Amino acid sequence: MLIDIIGGFLPIIILVFVFGVISSAFRGAARHGTVNDSYQPCFYIIQQQHVGVVERLGKFHTIVGPGFHIRMPFIDRVRDVSLMTEDEHITFDAKTEDNVTIELDVSVQYHVDYTQPVDGPSGIYKSLYTLTDPVAQMRDYFADALRSQIPSRTLDEVFNEKDAIANAIDEVVSAKMLEYGYVIVTTLITSIKLPPDVQQSMNRIIASKNDLESAKNEAEAEKQKTVIAAQAKAEAMEKEGEGIAAQRIAIARGIRESIDTIQGAELDTEEANRLFEYTQWVGMMEEFAKTGPATVVLPSDFSSADSMLPDMIVADAAKKTTRKK
Repeated sequence: MLIDIIGGFLPIIILVFVFGVISSAFRGAARHGTVNDSYQPCFYIIQQQHVGVVERLGKFHTIVGPGFHIRMPFIDRVRDVSLMTEDEHITFDAKTEDNVTIELDVSVQYHVDYTQPVDGPSGIYKSLYTLTDPVAQMRDYFADALRSQIPSRTLDEVFNEKDAIANAIDEVVSAKMLEYGYVIVTTLITSIKLPPDVQQSMNRIIASKNDLESAKNEAEAEKQKTVIAAQAKAEAMEKEGEGIAAQRIAIARGIRESIDTIQGAELDTEEANRLFEYTQWVGMMEEFAKTGPATVVLPSDFSSADSMLPDMIVADAAKKTTRKK
């Protein structure tokens, strides 16, 4: 009876055991190279973009890829190695050539070297058995390389040559970390922080430069306005002069035609000129009467201009006598 009951539950017990083995494999080492010594099942699974380093009796044995694997209990242990690219953020302090202490935030992307070498140990092997703390070692290399680049540059050069600095330290650290089985994918200087007083001084300098540039632009604009206005005025005066000249030419032609017409009426030259002057004078007086002042002094003898001065004196005396009354 008891055997029948156990036999009925045996498939369930086996199924629970298998799931426990698989779940233990999934809960296996998530960190680089870590291993659970307390319990490793006979069956284990290596995730995609990971490899398993099998150690037999404490000695490196082989490297297995993703998938389902079997190990020898109590003899083999498996260490998980991630091949995925990691992102490490590091902060450094450095002093520039002009004695400004700055803080740089550096972002480093790296991964285990998974290429297969022709001879010698692989990058996976070196990443496990060369350094006890590869991230800390990488930080030290970057700090040393960065602090050798910053002191030779001024603050402005650090900002202007940020990418060049990142490439320089990347080349130095990449060569060193490759010896330990790590590939530096890229190095980025994500931010440069300044002391508050230096930041305020730089803001004032930038504001002053902007004000100066704005003043120059306004002065240049005003200069251009003046030049354009002067050019326009000169062109207008030129056109006006051309118009006056054309007007005078037309008047001269009209006068010449008028004199020729008068002379054609059997008058001699002197009579024609006096008749023309008289008609011109009458036309002028008509226009003067429309737009001129209220008081007009005219000569008493139109045959001579010498009578103008006595006439003006008599008119002025008469005007004063009128005011006294």
